[in-house]
Amino acid sequence: MKFNLDDYETVEERIKKFYEANPDGRIITQNLTSVADRSASTWVVFASVFLSAGDQANNLPKATGLAFELDGGMGANKTAALENAETSAIGRALANAGLSGNRRTTREEMEKVERGLTPEPVRDWEAEAARITELEELRALWNEAKRNNVAPAILSKIKKYADILGS
Repeated sequence: MKFNLDDYETVEERIKKFYEANPDGRIITQNLTSVADRSASTWVVFASVFLSAGDQANNLPKATGLAFELDGGMGANKTAALENAETSAIGRALANAGLSGNRRTTREEMEKVERGLTPEPVRDWEAEAARITELEELRALWNEAKRNNVAPAILSKIKKYADILGS
């Protein structure tokens, strides 16, 4: 599918419009990234848009938005994936608040489409270990997990499965 990035508004343009229309407005972001997300090199950010300080004090957002980004790759994600995810979440929240310009999708989101950005599924090492019935397969799984820098607690659980099979 071909598209022209110039047809899409930037998040910066949306933020400017928001504050022009709502000088007392607030845009609040939260990093929702879990340990599992980080193991897949993923960042997840949630943004809330409040039309005034009073709305924020009463926790009455006009709209919210979510976004993810992956570490590495090209462009901003090479060194600033978390910040890029925050910008995308703000853009989505502003679109949900009705500030979507000529298109709901932002230029940054379309750049993500252009890059083909999708997170790798998070691997459940412990569940894999529980299904294995051969000691050598468990050893191979443990070695692979170790090479992938899996948390020591998970490595320990895989080893316990191996100890049970080995006894």
